[in-house]
Amino acid sequence: MAIFQGLVGQTAGPLRRSWTESDAMLYALGVGAGQQDPMRELAWTTNNTEGVVQQVLPTFGIVLAQFGAFDEQLGDYDPALLLHGEQEIVVHRPVPVRGSISVLRTVTDVFDKGSGALVVSRWDAVDEESGKPLASTTSSVFVRGEGGFGGARGPSVSWEPPARPPDAEPRFTTAVDQALLYRLTGDHNPLHTDPVFAARGGFDRPILHGLCTYGITCRLLVNEFCGGDANLVRRMSGRFSAPVWPGEELVVSAWLTAPGEVAFRTANADGSVVLDRGAFGFARPSG
Repeated sequence: MAIFQGLVGQTAGPLRRSWTESDAMLYALGVGAGQQDPMRELAWTTNNTEGVVQQVLPTFGIVLAQFGAFDEQLGDYDPALLLHGEQEIVVHRPVPVRGSISVLRTVTDVFDKGSGALVVSRWDAVDEESGKPLASTTSSVFVRGEGGFGGARGPSVSWEPPARPPDAEPRFTTAVDQALLYRLTGDHNPLHTDPVFAARGGFDRPILHGLCTYGITCRLLVNEFCGGDANLVRRMSGRFSAPVWPGEELVVSAWLTAPGEVAFRTANADGSVVLDRGAFGFARPSG
């Protein structure tokens, strides 16, 4: 079996990753910042606007940690059969507009789901200048056809949104070329650009990156609950539940459940949930 429990505990790295102000701005553009109104969200899309200090969207930390440093696969399988399961990022301190990090990847779990294997990995990024943790991100991927090896199925988590109308419901229409732009941030998976590769995965055309939907959702939540201050974000998690096609509208239903805590789910315009079991944590603005 190509995916097996012996992966658990394996590490890679530490490896070094650096970025500039332009990389951070490109990421923001990739998740739609300024697309609806170029004069909004200038803290994420410019670095020379009078009276505006450049910030970095926290989900850029996922790109820095997971892409560009680790290219090896975890086993011998068809990458077209791999689906993104869940994603979480914990932000230990705001991501600076430029810098370098040291990243260590650890495979934390491999679960046997019968029809496939679920591989869970964590990336820990340390700021090289200060030596302090910057961000930790955890991702699970489901590899179809690689189950049945007799491993544990893993925990089962139930999740329901609050039984009341959302406190906020921001929406954003993705561009038809959203995937082509987002891939420039470092996620070059051909599932999102190559029709032949997408067909091998069972899709009639390339789909939008799940992490693009994730970043768009984060951006909308920062605007709704943090007053546009990305430095207030502490963590975000969610489960990918359906594909998004470039050009589709996304609607985020968000419920404030406690001070600094939001439950959310993201759906497309017809109501199909694409990002589920969402949790968003932030420090409340002062004053």
